[in-house]
Amino acid sequence: MPPHSHFTRILLAIGALLLGMASYQCGAAVAKHLFPAVGAEGATAYRLGLAALILLAWRRPWRNTGAPRDMRALWGYGLAIGAMNLLFYLSLRTIPLGIAVALEFTGPLALALSGSRRWIDFVWVALVVVGLMMLLPLREQAQALDPLGVALALAAGVGWVFYIVLGRKAGMSWAADAVTLGTAIGALLVVPIGFAHAGTALLSPALLPFALGVAVLSSALPYTLEMIALTRLPSRTFGTLLSLEPALAAAAGAAFLGERLDLLQWLAIAAIVIAAAGTALSLRRAEAAAPPA
Repeated sequence: MPPHSHFTRILLAIGALLLGMASYQCGAAVAKHLFPAVGAEGATAYRLGLAALILLAWRRPWRNTGAPRDMRALWGYGLAIGAMNLLFYLSLRTIPLGIAVALEFTGPLALALSGSRRWIDFVWVALVVVGLMMLLPLREQAQALDPLGVALALAAGVGWVFYIVLGRKAGMSWAADAVTLGTAIGALLVVPIGFAHAGTALLSPALLPFALGVAVLSSALPYTLEMIALTRLPSRTFGTLLSLEPALAAAAGAAFLGERLDLLQWLAIAAIVIAAAGTALSLRRAEAAAPPA
């Protein structure tokens, strides 16, 4: 492939990933606007319920039959999707979007750093701890954070860990159908909760355009764009760019929700972003330096 063509493909892939991340955070901002009408539970039901219908109609996974596959991993993955999304949206009721994403991000960061013994990784751990200390409501702040909202965002981060671990197993067994079926299982968990909270308000025609916007912006579009990026970008570049997500979430919160963060909170988000980027880079270098098995 000519160098110019390769460079163009890389640029397009980076653009697709950045657009996908921005789409995801815009979807979360739209979902937060639905909270007064249907609550966080209803918004989660909209997102996963409609996303599942879209994915099922597109992928039609029932056509793929074959050898028995790992049902436990698939159900665990799907329940992790439902719990992670519900906990995250519940946290958005009382804390800003950017801070919620930064707190949630500590889950996969902890997973990536677990078991590490290299000195540079302790630097990234220290940065995460510093960021958390600046965000957690351990003392009086100019903009004190709600303890329950913080706890829910951290719990969503734990759900993200299960999503990664079980998603890897489900993907090995179910391939491309894992996302579709996992989303459908997550919808089975959250849609009844959404109806129990919001009732027939979920069926309001006036809310349907916003509900479709949440499903497309938060699921269908970003998943498609991220898959384009995954197939064209080195994993180090992909992981480093993904670390920008908390900052993009804070920008989306400021632009669409009027959420304003103080300097300390911006510094905390920056510390977590740097730790995530550093972890992605150092893990890639470690893999490259490791002897072949």
